[in-house]
Amino acid sequence: MSASAESSSLKVCPACGVKIAPGGITGDRVLFSAGPPGTRATLWTRVCQYAKRPGCINKDQGQSSGGTG
Repeated sequence: MSASAESSSLKVCPACGVKIAPGGITGDRVLFSAGPPGTRATLWTRVCQYAKRPGCINKDQGQSSGGTG
């Protein structure tokens, strides 16, 4: 029954509405409204760096996205 435990630990960004599930050592898993799940780095690349909305919970990921391109 980890689905209910996972849903209770989901964070929802008030700026864009994306859901972020804590992933522990493997990193958080971002659940987009469309398309496959991604990482916080993917979220930063696709949304956060452009939106720059107040309340964003993914502000620090621009520096953490690495050079994976």
